[in-house]
Amino acid sequence: MTDEPNVGASGGRRTQAERSAATRARLLDATIECLITHGYSATTTPRIAKIAGLTRGAQLHHFRAKSDMVVAAIERLAQLRAQAVMDEVDRFDPGSDFFTSLLDYLWELHQGPLFAATVELWVAGRTDRVLAGEIEKVEPIVNTALIAAAEHVLPAAAAASKELGDFVFTAMDALRGILVASFVDGDAARAKRRWQRACRVLVTAAPPVFDAPSGA
Repeated sequence: MTDEPNVGASGGRRTQAERSAATRARLLDATIECLITHGYSATTTPRIAKIAGLTRGAQLHHFRAKSDMVVAAIERLAQLRAQAVMDEVDRFDPGSDFFTSLLDYLWELHQGPLFAATVELWVAGRTDRVLAGEIEKVEPIVNTALIAAAEHVLPAAAAASKELGDFVFTAMDALRGILVASFVDGDAARAKRRWQRACRVLVTAAPPVFDAPSGA
């Protein structure tokens, strides 16, 4: 990896603060990439520095230990997950069945590397209470984005946001359990079938207040 050009957002030379922020971001992105590729236990400071294309000295200037980088990466990962929620919202087409579309949307949001990195941190948090505390702080960022996305697609849902939240969180509990189990056998098709089966049950428990389309 090559160094980033020494050019700031305004087109001039970057300030020291801008260079520092860029280096920090590279390290956090490298931490997330390392979690995805190698898992939490194999995420080491030398490996992170190598992925980031930085020297160990540059790394140590920003983060003294793996734990410091992981804690900082937790917030960045949550922000990336929340951004993914909003980036995908335009693909959320409720049509005539809001809840089926919402469940499809949740499935798509949980595909890909960001969720895998998140699971690595969740599992590590079981025995690391500091890590668990940091995760607990940032999870509401993602949850708030999910509810906001659903309300954006169907504004009428905002009138009963608690019921919507209960449905979304119950669906995510089921979905995440299915996906974590699928990490063992690696059978993506089986995981999808299990999710489709769960969706049939979840839809029957959907709050009736959302049956009417937006503007009705």
